[in-house]
Amino acid sequence: MATSCFAAARIRFLFGALCLFALSAQAAPKEGEVPPDYVGRLADGTEVRISDYAGKAVVLSFWATWCPYCLKELPVLNAIQVSPAKDQIQVIAVNTEERDVFRAATRALAPSFSLKLAYDPGKSARNAYGVNGIPHLVIIGKDGKIVRVLRGYAESALPQIVADINQAIAAAPDAK
Repeated sequence: MATSCFAAARIRFLFGALCLFALSAQAAPKEGEVPPDYVGRLADGTEVRISDYAGKAVVLSFWATWCPYCLKELPVLNAIQVSPAKDQIQVIAVNTEERDVFRAATRALAPSFSLKLAYDPGKSARNAYGVNGIPHLVIIGKDGKIVRVLRGYAESALPQIVADINQAIAAAPDAK
């Protein structure tokens, strides 16, 4: 009798814990939705938020120094930031590694890069954006809504990415 009561209590506890976990888990934002605002911090500790760039298209890339494709992508993203559309777009590259690795990478990259280099302490942005692997790219229109989410893409996706960025720039800013 005591064993069955213990087993029932244990099952209720596990079920309750599972429900709490399910309620606390956030679904990754989808195309057409408004993205989470917080995306990380700059090297000087300043918070970076999507709302800081209201009225601009935002290209958000999650990357790491150990990812060869990510390192190949960063100069391409920087070229987008310095393109003729630079006043209409903000590219933010969010490093997914520890702060020390991010700082070293920033020291090496920042002098030649115009895009925003950020890191994600506590993994809150990664969790909010559903980043389970990299590269992970989110394109947000001037209207503040997600145009496209790309996970684990290859160079062959570049024409579609360019089309999506152009769509994001063309989106009418959200009138609030």
